[in-house]
Amino acid sequence: MNRFLVEQLVALGWPEGAAGLLVETVEIILILLAAYASYLITKRVLIRAVHRITRRTRSDWDDRLVGQRVFGWLTHLVPAVVVYVLAPAALEMEGVIVWVRRTAEIYGLIAILITTNRILTVGQEIYDEFEIARRAPIRIYVQVFKILLSAGAVIVAVSILTGQSPVLLLSGLGAMTAILLLIARDSIQGFVAGIQLISNDMVRPGDWIEMPKYGADGDVIEIRLHTVKVRNFDKTITTIPTYALIAESFKNWRGMAESGGRRIKRSVHIDLDSVRFCSPEMLAGFRRIKILRNYIGEKETEVADHNRSEAVDDSVLVNGRRLTNLGVFRHYLVNYLRTHPMINDDLTLLVRQLQATEHGVPLEIYAFSSDKNWIRYEAIQADIFDHIFAALPQFGLRAFQRTSAFDVGQAVRQLRPG
Repeated sequence: MNRFLVEQLVALGWPEGAAGLLVETVEIILILLAAYASYLITKRVLIRAVHRITRRTRSDWDDRLVGQRVFGWLTHLVPAVVVYVLAPAALEMEGVIVWVRRTAEIYGLIAILITTNRILTVGQEIYDEFEIARRAPIRIYVQVFKILLSAGAVIVAVSILTGQSPVLLLSGLGAMTAILLLIARDSIQGFVAGIQLISNDMVRPGDWIEMPKYGADGDVIEIRLHTVKVRNFDKTITTIPTYALIAESFKNWRGMAESGGRRIKRSVHIDLDSVRFCSPEMLAGFRRIKILRNYIGEKETEVADHNRSEAVDDSVLVNGRRLTNLGVFRHYLVNYLRTHPMINDDLTLLVRQLQATEHGVPLEIYAFSSDKNWIRYEAIQADIFDHIFAALPQFGLRAFQRTSAFDVGQAVRQLRPG
């Protein structure tokens, strides 16, 4: 047929080369039109059939495949096959046939690559819905696999265009290894870091981490090949290089979230001038406090027995043993925390006295709130210290507070005559 059309054009005065080129061009256009028509027909039939099937199924994985247009990209293989098959039948020039078929092969290769990538994306989305995804996320591995697929597709495409074996092309990559390593340095670092993060269970999506260098203080929302995304508590997003989590220090609060409580570690500074030995009147008042009643009775008996056995001169207070208001208050706080409904007394609970400073003597509360929710935790902690500050005067104690301009003004006004 081609030969006949060329002869007719030559008879009309066309040069044979131009006539052949025109006929080949028309044939290529007809092949492309046939391929496009086959694509439209296949897409319409296949997509309609897929939609009917997905509406009848209960699972959602097929809906995800439709949403990612997996079947739509599969239909692109049909025109590639049509072009590949029709080219030798419709065309005469060997060089044109070769390039048309190579173009069809590359087009089909691209369709397969995109389809495979989208199937991998759907598989990752389905995996992420399972609980195991929090302990062993696969996003990094999927990304690396996609990169390897793309690299393989590029090698195959070059092989198709050049007509050379892919093995021959791969053997030539040895000389370019240094350049490739330089170009892919971030990807290699991210991949290695991702494997270490996952295999050592250092961080998972949903973990609360702190990394001050990058301004990160919030929940991990995504772990990718190159970056880890953290949604901070002020709703900003911080992006951290994946390898930075291996090379540098960060704090992961997962241990707290999985434990039985959230730590309270805060001090109240006691004014040293308010610390004194307990008088009988003070001890009588302390006995009226329910959680101290037994303690005061036992301690009074213990101190009296000791002083009697040692023949201590009670007229001098520093002789022998004496209770102090600060010591009684410390024991009061321990009992108060143990009976507090929101404190987990199965974990460490203590009230300790730290090194005295120019700000007084710090009395540190070290306990664990049974509620780990941030908002409720802060409310519990605030309620405890509200109670502590309000209870201090009951024990003859004062919290240390720097003198302000208001205090100085009050003192001056009191010193003024009249």
